[in-house]
Amino acid sequence: MLLAIEQGNTNTLFAVHDGDQWTAQWRAGTDSTRTADEYAVWLSQLLGMAGLTLHGFEGCIISSVVPQSIFNLRNLARRYLQVEPLVIGENVDLGIPVRIDKPSEAGADRLVNALGAHAAYKGPLIVIDSGTATTFDVVAADGGFEGGVIAPGINLSMEALHNAAAKLPRVAIQKPQRVVGTDTVGAMQSGVFWGYIALIEGLIARIKAEREEDLTVIATGGVASLFHGATTSIDHFDPDLTIRGMLEIWRRNKKKA
Repeated sequence: MLLAIEQGNTNTLFAVHDGDQWTAQWRAGTDSTRTADEYAVWLSQLLGMAGLTLHGFEGCIISSVVPQSIFNLRNLARRYLQVEPLVIGENVDLGIPVRIDKPSEAGADRLVNALGAHAAYKGPLIVIDSGTATTFDVVAADGGFEGGVIAPGINLSMEALHNAAAKLPRVAIQKPQRVVGTDTVGAMQSGVFWGYIALIEGLIARIKAEREEDLTVIATGGVASLFHGATTSIDHFDPDLTIRGMLEIWRRNKKKA
């Protein structure tokens, strides 16, 4: 079995693959101070509920955009899973070219998404990942990562609006029934939700026009489901895109080793 740990700025996903399929997934809030021991206690309880143990893993792969957490995640794998983890970004063969000015600056999550998308979909692609930030990444027909766009995430924008304006409340993000709100909450929800739909549609159109080619658009990430059915600019919603990419990387490096 493989344990894939995908850590973003807001949430950390732990996913178990049994060799044929993903059998379990759990999320925890990202906390860079959480120790390997704390992770082990939390994870062992969830594994036990699924009929699994910490000692049944053949491998572990880690993708993190929080560098200060990698030490503890690596220790979790070494001390409790008793395996040496594969950490994306540390001499790991991705199997795809990275065609940007400074390849070392590309986030592990964006590269993993590129590989996961290339493994499942044909042709040039745009991958939209909606999390703390909303990223739009271009993947060439050969799988090459060719750069993209980084915008504030929808939750971050709503929180900033609440914090910066004394009279605006903190509200839940949801699709409003009307574009024009008739109260403050409705107006805020409409501005953020339909504003993000406009951002998505506008950037997709500009990327396609700049590249002068038709690209398949795939959306993933924690809040991507909010946009399902709200726009025709997104061709596929794929919640497992990132962990699929991690699985491909692990298999490629295992075979190479």
